[in-house]
Amino acid sequence: MNRTIRGFALFVAAAVVAISVSSAGAQGSRPRTTAGRSGTTIWHDPGPVERLDFLGGPGGRDGAPKPPFTFVEEDSGGTNPKIKVKDAAGRSWGVKWGSEVHAEVFASRIAWAAGYYVDPTYFVSSGKVIGVTGLSRAKKYVKPDGSFTDARFELKIGGITKLKDEESWHWESNPFAGSKELKGLKIVLMLVSNWDSKDQRDAGRGSNTAIHKNDATGDVHYIFGDWGGSMGKWGGVFGRSKWDCKGFASQSKDFIKGVSGTIVEFGYSGQRTDSVTTGITVSDVQWINQRLGRISDKQIQDALDACGASPSESSCYAAAMRTRLDRLKAVANGR
Repeated sequence: MNRTIRGFALFVAAAVVAISVSSAGAQGSRPRTTAGRSGTTIWHDPGPVERLDFLGGPGGRDGAPKPPFTFVEEDSGGTNPKIKVKDAAGRSWGVKWGSEVHAEVFASRIAWAAGYYVDPTYFVSSGKVIGVTGLSRAKKYVKPDGSFTDARFELKIGGITKLKDEESWHWESNPFAGSKELKGLKIVLMLVSNWDSKDQRDAGRGSNTAIHKNDATGDVHYIFGDWGGSMGKWGGVFGRSKWDCKGFASQSKDFIKGVSGTIVEFGYSGQRTDSVTTGITVSDVQWINQRLGRISDKQIQDALDACGASPSESSCYAAAMRTRLDRLKAVANGR
């Protein structure tokens, strides 16, 4: 089995059944899956970091959307224009345009490598959707003949139920509160500057924390489900941005501001600042660095290629991301 097919198989296996094994938090150990209760997980092991294909991502290169694409309907949810399509293999995809396209594909690959659940996403530079009709928001990006450019395709996996927003989860009150796995997710969020950290308290305007249930097994995954608000500047309403490398790089010096005793101080601010930044220890950084610290420069470049970054964007982001990963590693190593 080649590496891409194996990567896709691992993802599907994780999406279909989560094996509940007790977590090992000490540095140097490799937890397989962390469960808050039987069949309930927030983290899984997608395999050795060094072997992960960041170009193909969790779905693998062979899992990329296959044209021709057939129109199903427009999706009115969220802030960016979206439609639903089927590809030549009969798979269902959510197609998005706008400011989040590049950021979501890149940042979700970092989260996947760290061990968190993400849907397979791909950047498609151009294509055509057959049978498009009645578009409203998306008509800005889809021409009358169905042709489009610069889209994000997200695979819709069958047999998975997303519970309602009011049944999503709260950063401070969930089965994983206080765990290294939850704190690791928060570190990943800050690493990619995802300021859109809404949770159950924000259900009325769209929570980004989600609970997915496998219809066949009953297994439950706690997920952070929106990586589009990443790779720019964190901050308040008028200061934050998405896919803005100049802004992203400018804040790298404050990604980790220091260490006070055992507590790591981060510069991040976003929709739920205190819930994300508070109480993360050096030990938590050491735990997540066991994965993030093994991401290579080539893998970063592959992820940038996968998300459609321009040469100048790639150069900027590769340097800035390496700076942040090195700061994490320094804390993990006691420096």
